[in-house]
Amino acid sequence: MRYMNEALAADIAKTVLPPAPGADRYRSLDFADTTATLPAGQGYDLLAVPQSAMRWLAAHGLTAPEVQLYEVCAQRMRTLRGHVRALFTARVDGAPPPEESLRAVNEALTAVPTAPLLAWDGAQGLRRVQAHPTDQAVSHALATLAADAADLLTGPDAAILAACGSAPCDRFLLRTHGRRHWCSTRCGDRVRAARAYARRSGTSD
Repeated sequence: MRYMNEALAADIAKTVLPPAPGADRYRSLDFADTTATLPAGQGYDLLAVPQSAMRWLAAHGLTAPEVQLYEVCAQRMRTLRGHVRALFTARVDGAPPPEESLRAVNEALTAVPTAPLLAWDGAQGLRRVQAHPTDQAVSHALATLAADAADLLTGPDAAILAACGSAPCDRFLLRTHGRRHWCSTRCGDRVRAARAYARRSGTSD
């Protein structure tokens, strides 16, 4: 089973789109984009197996690389991601956010303290530490992601949160360049190719 999971993670890595605009500023945006629908019935999920979920957390500084994740942890991540995506979708559509998604994000926010605690030792003196047991590592990561999503949704960048306009892609981005509505060069090229084909064939897109 472990070999199959690692093989699946390797296959996923080959199809992953680059981070969308804004993902460098909001880890919650990149978190929402860990799943994507691609053309021809393809797609990927970076949280599909514990190994890939663990790599994503470590790459984003949300847990130590040696922390081991289990399927229940990956499932918790996928569940919160679904709620974050629902809140992003509601914001983009100008619709009321789902109550269950608000509740889930708030529960993640309040599950554990996210601020580093103040500690003292004779060698280093006063310092800030993330003093939590390893089995709470995922809870802390989810709390951090929930807080980041709340900051995005309530801050000035909420106005430029958008969904990729290159169907069937369903990723999110921040519109940092004028009216750009696609999340990657690959999606933008697909939009331009479709428009060019429509012009040549005399149809509309």
